Amino acid sequence: MTAFMALLRRDVQLAFRQGGGAGSALAFILAFLVLVPLAIGPDQATLSRLAPGLLWLALLLAVMLTSERIFQQDFEDGTIDVLATARLPLELACLAKALAHWLTVGLPLAILSPLLGFLLNLDTTRLVPTFLAMLAGSAALSFIAAIAGAVTAGLRRGGLLVPLLTLPLYVPVLIFGLSASSGTLGPSGAAPALIVLCAITLLTLILQPWASAAALRAYFR
Repeated sequence: MTAFMALLRRDVQLAFRQGGGAGSALAFILAFLVLVPLAIGPDQATLSRLAPGLLWLALLLAVMLTSERIFQQDFEDGTIDVLATARLPLELACLAKALAHWLTVGLPLAILSPLLGFLLNLDTTRLVPTFLAMLAGSAALSFIAAIAGAVTAGLRRGGLLVPLLTLPLYVPVLIFGLSASSGTLGPSGAAPALIVLCAITLLTLILQPWASAAALRAYFR
């Protein structure tokens, strides 16, 4: 666990120092959420109805823009080679890197989602469901992005393939995330969709370390 936490802390610090984590993702999502209302128009009812979808779309694009950095730089400078032969299992190393991506991109945006919702005239009754849905869903997006990042780590311009690999896997997350964000808390509202979304996140948490490690080991054969 000491090596796991050290790797997690290293990746979080590198993400903030290089400006490729929360900084660039937050700048992108703010620009997106400021420009989209101008394009839609002044109708507050339309903007309120589209607000959950716009928040999820902005989160999805922010994750996709930063997913290439999860493994590629470490693959190019030889860090992955060292991790593959270290005492820490490669599966745990992959999990640490996926968690670092979530902590620097998905989690900050999920925490800020209620504040960003006000920019889109989001109904106040949907603020808490949207926050909970994005909190759980952002983790699933990062875990899926880590799998795609490991598959394309050794490919030239592999970042172009990440959207093709991840979009089909993102569809269930977006469907249940939007369902949870569009309702109110309760058994007849957002709760069922939120439970399914948490189950998807747990499933990706289990599969991501093994899938990412297997993809990286394929480059060493």
